[in-house]
Amino acid sequence: MKKQQLQETIDFLKSNGITNPEIGIVLGTGLGKIVNEISIEKEISYSDIPNFPVATVEFHSGKLIYGELSGKKVLVMAGRFHLYEGYNAWEVTYGIRTMHGLGIKNLLISNASGAINLSYKKGDLMLIEDHINLQGSSPLAFQGANTFGNIFADMLAPYSEEINTKIIAVAKEQGILLHKGVYTSVLGPQLETRAEYRMLQILETDAVGMSTVPEVIVAKQLNLPCAAISVLTDECDPKNLQPVDITEIIAIAGEAEPKMITLFKEVIKVI
Repeated sequence: MKKQQLQETIDFLKSNGITNPEIGIVLGTGLGKIVNEISIEKEISYSDIPNFPVATVEFHSGKLIYGELSGKKVLVMAGRFHLYEGYNAWEVTYGIRTMHGLGIKNLLISNASGAINLSYKKGDLMLIEDHINLQGSSPLAFQGANTFGNIFADMLAPYSEEINTKIIAVAKEQGILLHKGVYTSVLGPQLETRAEYRMLQILETDAVGMSTVPEVIVAKQLNLPCAAISVLTDECDPKNLQPVDITEIIAIAGEAEPKMITLFKEVIKVI
């Protein structure tokens, strides 16, 4: 049933001119301006795509955008799905499976997250090298999941070393400070308590967020090379915790966004 649904979605998008995308991009909270850099050929609202979930969070726009960026065909999810919106893990990762079915060869993911590593500051970027899944679920845990690939996906290296090496080189060339670290994914949508931040420090987490990990697990099942960058939007110091305002998080993501756009644009040229 799921395979049939997915095929319907893919067939619809192909019939609407989305053919041969090379790179898939998932845009995180407050990180939508990269679409202004794309020579857009097709823009389809999620609500018009058969079987596609519809974005419910007001700062996620909910469109699939196809076009050219840095000389490559890209397919962009402007608006992602989160478990905290009430979607299940299949729905949260539906876009990844769709983009893979349309032929993408590499996947770039962005997110906004909180800095647990106190030497990282708000507005900085962090390349995710590894992750911890604290969301309490897996996007590979459903009946029939093995028809899409090995459900016992090996997570020794979920993030492509090859793409990461290229991103690090681009950051150096462009003079962009790029931290590297471990991202922990939690369910949310509430932010963490001081005790939870202390726990995350003990777990040697560098950044915490509410997305990305399910998408990366599915990419791994599909043997789809991926890389992910976090924009650090707040500093999570349990000894000096301040109330966090989501509008401030979005504003900081917006300020840091040009650096992320530069990284993505330059790395797309070389992957």
